[in-house]
Amino acid sequence: MPSNIGPVRRRPLARRRAAAAALTVFVLPLTACGSLLGQSPAGDDGADGPITLTVSTFNDFGYTDELLAQYTEENPNVTVEHVVAPTSDEARLAMLKAFTTGDGSELADVVAAEVDWLPELMEHSDLFEDLSDPEVSERWVDWKVQQATTADGKLIGYGTDIGPEAICYRADLFEAAGLPTDREEVATLLGGEKATWERYFEVGRQFTEQSDAAWFDGTTGTFQGMVNQLPAAFEDPATRLPTDLALNNEVRAIYDQITRAVADGLSAGLEQWTPEWTAGFQSNAFATMLCPGWMMGPIESYSPGVQGWDVANVFPGGGGNWGGSFLAVPSAGAYPEEAKKLAAWLTAPERQTTAFETSGTFPSQIEAQASEAVQSYVNPFFNNAPVGKIFTSRAQSIDGAPYKGPYYFQIRDEINNALASVDAGSSSPEIAWNQAVQTAKGIRIRQ
Repeated sequence: MPSNIGPVRRRPLARRRAAAAALTVFVLPLTACGSLLGQSPAGDDGADGPITLTVSTFNDFGYTDELLAQYTEENPNVTVEHVVAPTSDEARLAMLKAFTTGDGSELADVVAAEVDWLPELMEHSDLFEDLSDPEVSERWVDWKVQQATTADGKLIGYGTDIGPEAICYRADLFEAAGLPTDREEVATLLGGEKATWERYFEVGRQFTEQSDAAWFDGTTGTFQGMVNQLPAAFEDPATRLPTDLALNNEVRAIYDQITRAVADGLSAGLEQWTPEWTAGFQSNAFATMLCPGWMMGPIESYSPGVQGWDVANVFPGGGGNWGGSFLAVPSAGAYPEEAKKLAAWLTAPERQTTAFETSGTFPSQIEAQASEAVQSYVNPFFNNAPVGKIFTSRAQSIDGAPYKGPYYFQIRDEINNALASVDAGSSSPEIAWNQAVQTAKGIRIRQ
């Protein structure tokens, strides 16, 4: 989620294709996103008097009313208002529009950014406060800090969560298909520490031979997990320019693996965050899905009355991170110093531990990961899985962060379009890939 990153609700394919016709970063009006914008009230008196700070996030960051009220208790002159966008996409459009048409003064005092589109905001780093501070410099895992640090050393975002990935699975569907159900046995079945994507899809073929359910939910979520394991999926870190997608053998190999799995009947053909995908949790549509920590919340919320979900401490191809977000402070805000203080407080280990317990957002803070609250946490819905220990283990398997530049989000979206069309049966893999290649050539960044 936010990170949660994370997850992004997709528009229906036909509308996404239409929007792609003008592939600059900012192609949609913001009237639907206006609720994201929130200046502090003009009548406030400043740091010495009562002020209101607005925080804008998306999905579920675990920032409850009780948590924000705690900040006011500790800082009686500050009231915190929380504005939540329904999706990461809407939050992205609002912020990017604000920074390309002005100085961002209409945005909230503290704004959340998701890792996949953070590089686009970093193109406007001069419009953000530098959050570098020796008092918090050791708070996060190194690669999380690097993601929000510009080439000249400016830190524009404090890390909230990360998305270490495991495999969530339906033990009841596994049992009906004659597969092991115990989470340790499932991890071994998928290859344990040497798990590969080939093995994951191979077990999927064994499963679908004995079940009416599909092996995984859909192509786009699976692609996200696989492509995040590439050091630099779509851009050259040296030039910060896109590589030629037609010659990108690593991405094409992942695409081919997934589309072969579709041809073999392993995919339920459900695009994440659509009503059909949500309904699939109730209809036993699929048995496994790639599962960053924040995904536990959506799975549980979409599966009332469903029993059998569990989490295996395994991930094909080694470690993987999907999602994770940051809190940034626009320089044009009314109270940037007070906003920086609030952002630091919200991303302190204590608050991120609380957010994990509330929403399953796994903390990027080292102290929070090691806390007793995280290490002892079990999730009753997932068969009392020790998810604190599982996701800590998965986080430790992450070997740094892949390079994601300002073109990443758009190119990835085009490949998602291609995969979704194959999954829906509306295009062949080759035709869909070629269309993605051609469209990617027209992607540009508006400075």
